[in-house]
Amino acid sequence: MSDIYTQYNDVEKLIDDEKFDEAIAGLNQIIAEDESFVLGHLALARVHTKTGQHDLAIQHGEKACQLEPQDAFNFTALSVTYQRAWAGTQEQIYIQKAEDAMAHARMLESQG
Repeated sequence: MSDIYTQYNDVEKLIDDEKFDEAIAGLNQIIAEDESFVLGHLALARVHTKTGQHDLAIQHGEKACQLEPQDAFNFTALSVTYQRAWAGTQEQIYIQKAEDAMAHARMLESQG
């Protein structure tokens, strides 16, 4: 069995080829092996956003932030996920959440 980063790189190729169902399956397998693999959660957030599964995208984006709460990038990515959820659903709550996540990212950057 290949290591988790090799598996992840293989899944990234699926994403590049827009084979989203296969990518989701591969990412879910990676997360099943290592729930704390942040790159897997970030990629799932990205792919679920691309497939219009905004609730799942947000869950994985939030999980990445929980796993690495001092990483500004994760909060920036979460802000983008919320923005795209708003664009896909027009639910106003996502605007405030996007702004809050970006503010948190900026706060972390200023501490860094």
